[in-house]
Amino acid sequence: MNRRRLISNSILVLGGFALGASAMGNAAGTPGQIPGVSDIDPHKAFGSKNAPVIMEVYSDFQCPACKQLFKTTNQQVMDNYVNTSKVYLVHRDFPLPMHAYSRVAASYARAAAHIGKTEVVEQALFQNQEKWEANGDVKGIVGSVLNATDMKKVQALVEGKTLEPLIEKDKQLGLTIPINQTPTTVFHCKGQTYPYVGLMSYDVLKQFLDQLLSQK
Repeated sequence: MNRRRLISNSILVLGGFALGASAMGNAAGTPGQIPGVSDIDPHKAFGSKNAPVIMEVYSDFQCPACKQLFKTTNQQVMDNYVNTSKVYLVHRDFPLPMHAYSRVAASYARAAAHIGKTEVVEQALFQNQEKWEANGDVKGIVGSVLNATDMKKVQALVEGKTLEPLIEKDKQLGLTIPINQTPTTVFHCKGQTYPYVGLMSYDVLKQFLDQLLSQK
């Protein structure tokens, strides 16, 4: 899951890792105009919309590498970059077809986000990934961390399928990049786009973000 796939002919080498600088950013001119960036579900985005770096993470709740990224990197990014208005972090659902329950998990997580329960449900899904992957009981995992009232709201959203178009929109955006592996992280800064495929350690991510933020 650590393969890097370069999406363009421009490469930025950082700490032994290679990241592609995509021509998509050159064509767009500014981060606000980059295709896909403006189409964001605010319930799945964190930080200031005016942050100098936009960081989109295409993720699958049944993906072991996505679980590892969530456990080892996400909170530090939130604390040091998102909560300080340096990074606008966007979660993109990209359930892979080989994972039987990832789309169901995305549906429950999206519904939870829309009632303000993003963190507790995402944490439960990733921490119990092996359990619900084996028995398919996504609903049970989510229900174990929500009270009855909140779970009723989540279940209604899941059964009503009103949020499914948002998940599908994320996936279609990912396919235009194109993405075929999770996690894939796409950074947007000063009209440039830098995609990275696979798990990235916090130390390398910090170095890269600091370099982006130091650009004039």
